[in-house]
Amino acid sequence: MEKYDFDLFIIGAGSGGVRAARLASKLGKRVGIAEEYRFGGTCVIRGCVPKKLMVFASSYSKIFQESVGFGWDQKELLFSWDKFSKSMNSEIDRLEQIYNELLSSSKVKIFQQKAKLTSSNSIILNDKTEVTSKYVLIATGGEPLKLDVEGGDLTITSNDIFNLKHLPQKMVIIGGGYIACEFASIFNGFGTEVSIVYRGDRILRGFDNDIRESIEKAFLQKGIKILNNCSPKSIRSKHDKFELQLSNKQLINTDIVLSAIGRKPNTENLGLDILKLDLTKQGAIRVNKFQQTSQKSIFAIGDVTNRLNLTPVAIRDAVALINTIFGEKKQSPDHKLVPTAVFTKPEVGTVGLTETEARKNFNVKIFKTYFSSLGSKIKNNQEKIMMKLVVCNRTDKILGCHIVGDGASEMIQMFGISMKMGVKKKDLDSTCAVHPTIAEEIVTLS
Repeated sequence: MEKYDFDLFIIGAGSGGVRAARLASKLGKRVGIAEEYRFGGTCVIRGCVPKKLMVFASSYSKIFQESVGFGWDQKELLFSWDKFSKSMNSEIDRLEQIYNELLSSSKVKIFQQKAKLTSSNSIILNDKTEVTSKYVLIATGGEPLKLDVEGGDLTITSNDIFNLKHLPQKMVIIGGGYIACEFASIFNGFGTEVSIVYRGDRILRGFDNDIRESIEKAFLQKGIKILNNCSPKSIRSKHDKFELQLSNKQLINTDIVLSAIGRKPNTENLGLDILKLDLTKQGAIRVNKFQQTSQKSIFAIGDVTNRLNLTPVAIRDAVALINTIFGEKKQSPDHKLVPTAVFTKPEVGTVGLTETEARKNFNVKIFKTYFSSLGSKIKNNQEKIMMKLVVCNRTDKILGCHIVGDGASEMIQMFGISMKMGVKKKDLDSTCAVHPTIAEEIVTLS
C-alpha cells in the first residue's frame, strides 16, 4: 500500500477549503492546506464581509436623512473614511485570525505559501517542500477579470476597493452585474458621484426583468448615472484624475475607475497544464457530479469550477465532497433553488426561475405588486418595493420569487426554505399575515 504524507491536501483556504479541511480532520484524516494570500478567501478578506460592512456604513446617510421627518434634528453630519476603513480592516483581521485558529484547533497542517501540483498526488510549495496526498482538493476560488482596453491597467477591481486611501468624489464603474451595482449603491450612499457604464441594455443581466427595472429606476432617483449600451474605448490619466472615452463618443472625467466586468476561475500557475486537467472554455476546472476532475485523485469545489459562484454554495460543495471521498456514500451537491441577494439600496432577494425562464417550459401566472413602505411619506422616500411570484398554472407550485426593497435578503432566505419544500400559492393564501410588515405582502398577493 502506497504511503502518502496526507489523506487530503487542499489548495486554497477560502470558505470551501477551510470547511473541507475541518470536516476531514474531524473524521481523523491527515489534512494539509496551503494558502498563498490570507485565510478566509475572497468572501472574508475582499468580498462578502467587507462589502457588507461598507453597505452598513453607507446606509446611515439615508437613515439620518429620513429621520428628520420623524422629529430628529442633526446639526452636522460628517463621515470619516479613515475611521471606517480602520474599523473594517480590524474586523477582517479578527475574522482571519478565527479562520486560522479553527484550522489549528482542528489539527490541520497549515502551509502559508503558494502550492502547485506536480502529479496527481504530489504538490510542491514555494519553499521547494514537496508533499504527497491520497486526494487533492483545489479550492482556489476566482479573481476579477481585467479590462482589456487602452489604459485598462489604470482601473482598480473589487480586490482593491477595500484599500482606498481616500473617498473619491467621482467614480465610474465599468459593468452592470451585482458587484458593479452593489458598489454603485455603496459609494452613492457615501456621497460619491457615481456613473455606471454598461455594454448591455439594462443592468443586472440574468435577473428577473422587474428586478432590473426596479433597481435601475431606484438608482436614477438616487442620482446614480447609468450609461447603457456603451463601453470604454480608452482610459487616460489626466492631472491625478482619469478621462474615459466611451464607444458613444462621450468623455467622462473621474477620480477613480472601478472595473467590475466579471470574474474568472483562479487556475493559473497551479500545474494543471502538466496534469492535462480538463478545463472549460472559461478556464474553469471541469468536474463530474461528485466534483471529481479528469484526474481521479483530484477534486475541485467552489468558484474555481464556475458552477454557482456563491460562498454558501462552496461550503455545501465541501460537505458533499468530504462525504463522497471519506463517507459511506457518494454525495452530489445540490445547486437547485439557491436563494441569493444583491446588497444594493434597495436590496434584491431572488430564488427560482425568472418570469422569462419559466415561460419557456410552463404555463405561468404572475402575481406582482409595487407599494410604498409604512412611513415612506414621512421619510420623503419615493422608493417603491416590488414583490413578484411566478406560479405554475397547472400545479399551483411557486417557481420563482423576486423581491426588491428593505429586508429582501432576509425574506428570500425564508422563502427559499418554503420553495425547497414545494410551497404552492394556496399555502401562502392560507397563511395569516404579520401586520404591519413588508413581508406580509408576500402572503396577500392576489
